[in-house]
Amino acid sequence: MGEVLQEWTIQEFEKHQRTLVWYIFMGAIGLALVFYGLFTGNFLFALIIVLFVIILFLQTHQEPRSIPFQITDQGLVVGTRFYPYVELEKFYVIYNPPEVKKLYIEPKSLIHPRLQIPLLDQNPLGVKTALREFLPEDVEKEEEPVSDRIARNWRIH
Repeated sequence: MGEVLQEWTIQEFEKHQRTLVWYIFMGAIGLALVFYGLFTGNFLFALIIVLFVIILFLQTHQEPRSIPFQITDQGLVVGTRFYPYVELEKFYVIYNPPEVKKLYIEPKSLIHPRLQIPLLDQNPLGVKTALREFLPEDVEKEEEPVSDRIARNWRIH
């Protein structure tokens, strides 16, 4: 998969410390949304909320796996998945410690999701330098995506 330029280990997902108040508040919101879906006859919406709650519950009781991440001269390796540079459009780094230290990679395909890689203790300048050889950097992005900010603030990611 090419010569490794940068590598580090990331967690499969971010493990949050949630309090009893968080569970009560989110449970109330979840129940309200389910009842709203049932009341309006939107049973699919109610089912999606129930599935979301189940997934969140299962994730809470699971430890994240460690996944190797590599920047190579041929593409990116995330665990066992290889992303060649021809499938990727651009990258950007949002570095506002201690809240946000992430590398975002946008795919060319609308079907594939945006990759978000925690930088952890990596030097963002070194990561940018390694990637600039193969992908354009989106220097206009200065804030993390709204969906990520909401997920981080509400501890649901």
